[in-house]
Amino acid sequence: MSARIRLLIADDHPIVRDGLRAAFLDEPDIEVVGEAADGREAVELALERAADVVLMDLRMPVTDGVTAIRRLAGTAPGVRVLVLTTFDSEGDVFPALEAGAIGYLLKDAPTEELLSAVRAASRGETVLAPSVAGMLVERVREPVTRGTLSPREVQVLELVAEGATNREAASRLFISEASVKTHLVHIFAKLDARDRASAVAEAYRRGLLDLARRRD
Repeated sequence: MSARIRLLIADDHPIVRDGLRAAFLDEPDIEVVGEAADGREAVELALERAADVVLMDLRMPVTDGVTAIRRLAGTAPGVRVLVLTTFDSEGDVFPALEAGAIGYLLKDAPTEELLSAVRAASRGETVLAPSVAGMLVERVREPVTRGTLSPREVQVLELVAEGATNREAASRLFISEASVKTHLVHIFAKLDARDRASAVAEAYRRGLLDLARRRD
């Protein structure tokens, strides 16, 4: 029999934690190894209990969910964070995914969907609520403004110019490696570049990296 999935539940509402723990109680392949009432405790327990997956609420006291996700991505990138929240606005979704969450579900999801999502997250698969998936599709469809890099894209390109790998850039920016790859795709499109080297060269030619360093 394969090892059980070690699950940590992070939510500031005791009744929510009780309900989630009960949902996993009879699952032979999932073991709830701890519960956290805030983001800081979630990070500490995830490391202490060697969690495989963390069910993470976003709006919690002491340390919010996004900050906790970012800290876990920097200290324990092997821990998969699956957001479980009632909020699905762009201001909630994109920061959580950029910080390193592997999935994003809403609390009205059916129990079976939640169970499947935890199993998928443990395998490294992305799981998204339908409303969140639709939002991402719309974002991808937005026209790219060529020649203008966002502050985050400038940060990524600066690290690439220093010779950082995608993994190193992700670690230094406290975002997921997948986010770095997405930023690079956008950078290549905006600068009409074929690869990392040509993107850096074009950014220097346009003064984009120099401008970023002067702002610092």
